[in-house]
Amino acid sequence: MVFVKRSSGDSPDAMIRKFSRKVMSEGIVQEMKKREYYLKPSLARKFRKELNRKFAKINAPR
Repeated sequence: MVFVKRSSGDSPDAMIRKFSRKVMSEGIVQEMKKREYYLKPSLARKFRKELNRKFAKINAPR
């Protein structure tokens, strides 16, 4: 659950910006997109394997 406390002098627009930043930093939007459709376990493993391969390539020592 995301909570945003109001500081003195915060406008409603500032509160919305704070809320949006907090939601993005906690990864709630990404989680919702991920759970929007069912992903078969075999496809999930395949995607994780591809991501690991991609990150390994990026983080490989040179």
